[in-house]
Amino acid sequence: MTVKYLQLSSGDALPGIDHLSPFMAIVLVEEDVEEMWQWELCRWLAASGARFVLTWGRDAAGWSEAVDEAASELHDYEDVADELCVMTTAHEDEDMEEVFWYARRRAVHRALQLTTTMIIDVTNDSREDEVRALYQQS
Repeated sequence: MTVKYLQLSSGDALPGIDHLSPFMAIVLVEEDVEEMWQWELCRWLAASGARFVLTWGRDAAGWSEAVDEAASELHDYEDVADELCVMTTAHEDEDMEEVFWYARRRAVHRALQLTTTMIIDVTNDSREDEVRALYQQS
């Protein structure tokens, strides 16, 4: 499993990550974000090839719903083939270690084997070493 880390603050420009498709994304949200940027990030994930998105932290359920909506919007609200389906889970009341454990051991896409995980850390300060260590220990 290849693990990538990306720290973003609300309003940041979103980089190209299409080359990772298809991939799993873990969205960690510790900061308040502008609603329009949240939607932009969720659309970016769906369009970039995220096929399983786990959300954790502030309003994880709302983030998960936004990813579901973005994926539906991307495909004009039509049914899609299983390999294009974006699966989501929300982990609002869990420790970060628990969402990492779930991602590593239970999160399985119904049609694809995902070999890349993108951890998107929505916070004002990078904590890459800490997050990577927690992920590896889970």
